Amino acid sequence: MNTFQEQTYTNRFDIGLWRKLLRYAKPYKKSLITLGMFMIGIGTIDALFPLMNKYAIDHYVVPKSLEGIAWFVALYVLMICLQTIIIRLMVDTAGKIETGICYDIRKDGFQRLQELSFSYYDQTPIGWLMSRMTSDIRKLGNTLSWGLVDCVWGATMMLAITTIVLYLDWKLAIIILSVVPFLAIVSVLFQKKILHTFRHVRKTNSLITGAFNEGLSGAKATKVLVREEKNLQEFQVLTGQMQSSSVKAATISSLYMPIVLILGSIGTGLALWLGGEGVLAGTIKYGTLVAFTSYTVQFFEPIRDLARIFTELQSAQASAERIFTMIETEPEITDSQQIIAKYGDVFHPRKKTWPEMKGNIAFENVSFAYKDGEKVLEGFNLNVSRGETIALVGETGSGKSTIVNLACRFYEPTEGKILIDGIDYRKRSLLWLHANLGYVLQTPHLFSGTIKENIRYGRLEAGDEEMIAAAKLVNAHEFIEKLENGYDTEVGEGGGKLSTGEKQLISFARAILANPRIFILDEATSSVDTETEQIIQHAIHKVLEGRTSFIIAHRLSTIRAADRILVIRQGKVIEEGNHHELLKQRGYYYRLYTNQFMKEEEKKLGITAYGL
Repeated sequence: MNTFQEQTYTNRFDIGLWRKLLRYAKPYKKSLITLGMFMIGIGTIDALFPLMNKYAIDHYVVPKSLEGIAWFVALYVLMICLQTIIIRLMVDTAGKIETGICYDIRKDGFQRLQELSFSYYDQTPIGWLMSRMTSDIRKLGNTLSWGLVDCVWGATMMLAITTIVLYLDWKLAIIILSVVPFLAIVSVLFQKKILHTFRHVRKTNSLITGAFNEGLSGAKATKVLVREEKNLQEFQVLTGQMQSSSVKAATISSLYMPIVLILGSIGTGLALWLGGEGVLAGTIKYGTLVAFTSYTVQFFEPIRDLARIFTELQSAQASAERIFTMIETEPEITDSQQIIAKYGDVFHPRKKTWPEMKGNIAFENVSFAYKDGEKVLEGFNLNVSRGETIALVGETGSGKSTIVNLACRFYEPTEGKILIDGIDYRKRSLLWLHANLGYVLQTPHLFSGTIKENIRYGRLEAGDEEMIAAAKLVNAHEFIEKLENGYDTEVGEGGGKLSTGEKQLISFARAILANPRIFILDEATSSVDTETEQIIQHAIHKVLEGRTSFIIAHRLSTIRAADRILVIRQGKVIEEGNHHELLKQRGYYYRLYTNQFMKEEEKKLGITAYGL
């Protein structure tokens, strides 16, 4: 189960949060004003219909006369047609505003996710991020657009009705409106409880999204470990919590709505009682009583809608808090304003000012500890010359990946500094460094699309000839040409339609197309068979030529040609030298290599014996 804990928020209605949210409505100011005008028009027409009915009763029904009814019917039909047109335009405008706001928030959210450092993803489950980017944003877009529709319509209706009933009979109007203060008190009492329950619903929804993500991404592991029943039980616990939270939220909301209805019914009852006495006494016309009855029903209809909107605002605030927590998270690894002004940022690079990278790297008294306090490196020193290949060997957790991640500036030293070409890399653009990196992982990731598109991700402006040349350089061209659609073959989600070796070669081609000065190979051959490994080995020799490179290797056969091999233990270099020098030392590397060599020979002999 995921142990990630989400931030706890305040229980009050946060005006500041809604101000931030309204910034996303600002680009749609004209559309929102237009939408508001539409709703004022609809509300005004709705408020006029009972007045039209009063006129009809007093002038046609009670006196039993049809004189002048033609123009009355024409006006009534005109009002209906006008209202129909306005509603059609309103729906179209509100839909565009909702879609636009959702798009803008998602764009900002996705941009921030691109900027955030690796440490954020170390701590935050993907499912939680997906929940923020989908259901939470959809909830906000819906509230900002359709909530405005109901608010403006409701406010217009209430204002128009209040004005009309006060004009018709101010004494009776004041008695009916006396229930409104009670509605305000009820709303305040319910506000905190509703907000708290909806926050819990949104948190549980994130847990479910996270469980979905883990279940899908770990489907193979689930099958192998026979965890289907256990996964189902864990998922049922989460959905049970979601059901319980949702029922609780719905119960509280459902208690709120009947109270509003009861108060509205009291208002309607007062209108009938007191208005009926007025009709009998001759102080109120029959048409006026009918109008008052209609208006009391109509008056409390927008109040019910506003009560519903109020409840939705509580739910939307829970979503807004989660979204802004993500959007306002600051990356841990950033460039200073002076560096950005000179070299640009991730989305606005100024490449003309970028210095050419040679590839000399130096670690000077570097120490590093993760946020949990675990110290991985302390006083680490290393000098790597331009074009040199450094292999890192050691136990899991020894610090190999940390050294590489620090060199790539995915993390920064907590003490000491790292120099690239003699200059602290924090005095250069982060994007400048990353643009000069070629990184091939143990499990390569391909994006949905064609082989051609995936290779071109290394350099989007590259032509077909350059793209094919990169594929040939890493020995990928031959297998690609054998595919039915060649370079236009779809790779599937995550490259699922290709073998691990084929994906690895394509990732090599993608990396080499970018012409990086620093190349990182992280267990690049540990997941492929021996034959594919040989092909990749040839590709590695071609790719690394003239480039500064780091190789993290499990199979030691892949690093025999490295210029230097560093044996790392607990963040310290305990052995250093090339392959032959380390074998002569008969230390840790010698034992590790001979053990692997013997196992590989035994495996070959076993296969041969089986074949005989």
